[in-house]
Amino acid sequence: MGIRTVGAYLPEREVKNTDLEDVLLTRDDWIRENIGVEVRRMAAEDEWTSDLGAHALRDACARAGIDPAEVDLVVCGTYTPDNMAPPTAMLIIEKAGATGATGFDVNSGACPGGVFALDVGARYIASGAYRRVAVVMADVSTRTLDWKDVGPAVIFGDGAACYLLERCAPGTGIGTTLLRSDPSGYRTVWVPRQKRKRRDGTPRTSGFGDNFAQLDGAAVRSFAVGRVPDFVRELLAAAGHSTSDIDLFALHQANLHIVHGILEELGVPRDRTVTNVERYGNTSGASVPLVLREALDLGRLSPGDLVVLAAFGSGLSMGATVVRWCGPEDFAATAGTAGGVR
Repeated sequence: MGIRTVGAYLPEREVKNTDLEDVLLTRDDWIRENIGVEVRRMAAEDEWTSDLGAHALRDACARAGIDPAEVDLVVCGTYTPDNMAPPTAMLIIEKAGATGATGFDVNSGACPGGVFALDVGARYIASGAYRRVAVVMADVSTRTLDWKDVGPAVIFGDGAACYLLERCAPGTGIGTTLLRSDPSGYRTVWVPRQKRKRRDGTPRTSGFGDNFAQLDGAAVRSFAVGRVPDFVRELLAAAGHSTSDIDLFALHQANLHIVHGILEELGVPRDRTVTNVERYGNTSGASVPLVLREALDLGRLSPGDLVVLAAFGSGLSMGATVVRWCGPEDFAATAGTAGGVR
């Protein structure tokens, strides 16, 4: 199972740290120093998760030179669905023109979804039941914010990405994958139902009513820097590799300093990763594939490269996989031999 290409979409609206100074008791220099974010993207009022996801899916198909109608299955990884039901994947199918595709959502806790949802899609390819699977990671995280709660408000941004998966040549593509969850940290990063009021007693609501993002920043950092490096080492040991074998580490963009902290604990130089949290904010489940897309655009990722994808966050959960990056010939060699069809 290989990642044929990665589609991406970022909303046009940019929100700078200086813009937040008008609504939050914070400063641009504090955010840069403690979080590493300089600007983030925010969905327009009429843009929802399905809109972002449809753009990313179409972009992936355009890069692969196929029509969206050639996609067999759409898995949408999101914690901000357009509606409680039916799944947002169905709206993405409709808006992207993926006529005839089957679709469902996976809520793997937002940020960890960059690997959890990918693993779901990869297993459908491996089963032979589907020839081409689009794993669309999309969230409108800013809709979950209380703009008086500084912690989440300075971190998150909106965005979407799409892994386009197909069967590939043996020895290439997605390899060993590990997933872990620690429910003792359930309330470290979460979006609970909680009624809030303004000073005048009127209800305060988010874009999802009484649902508001909350996080314990210190606990998240302790979890990420304290446990993710050993988790990555466990993955590499299981795959028969060491950190020196890896050409690119695509890490969840929780916070610039967390990314750097994980690399430091692994003994890996910063030039073996790509970061975008500075410009996009924490884009939740989309952040890992957005790192891959940026690496591809920058020429930092080539066929044959070994890549570690690591996503972590609410749950507390973490997922990681090793990928031998494919070239076009790795998919051409398996054309017409993918097994079952939709």
